[in-house]
Amino acid sequence: MVGGRVVRTNQAPASPAYSQAVVAGGLVFVSGTAPTDPTTGEIRGETIQEQTRQCLTNVRAILEAAGSSLERVVSATFILAEPSDFAGMNEEWRRWFPTNPPARQGAKLPVAVPGLKLTVAVIATADEATSARHDP
Repeated sequence: MVGGRVVRTNQAPASPAYSQAVVAGGLVFVSGTAPTDPTTGEIRGETIQEQTRQCLTNVRAILEAAGSSLERVVSATFILAEPSDFAGMNEEWRRWFPTNPPARQGAKLPVAVPGLKLTVAVIATADEATSARHDP
């Protein structure tokens, strides 16, 4: 990849079709992340709060592998299977971002995936030293 560094961690679910995140231009771009257990590959949680918690746990692991953190998130996109789950998702979201929350937008999942209630993607600032480093 020209101009960016691919981030990979086994602490979050991975896909052969896309990178978990890419660090470029001083930013970390985290792909849409499902509430998937990175060990079993299964969706974790039955409630929207549990699935939000797992999504953000996965996002945190990816950000940390990139040399960033949840505190550095500047923008987030959440995609819900059911818009009626917004209140429950937002309740859990506020626990993770109690002050100075990132800019945020939401949408509805275009296709139904059994058991999946949401995905979350974020953009965060990268550590200066980390963003300059490239994979060999």
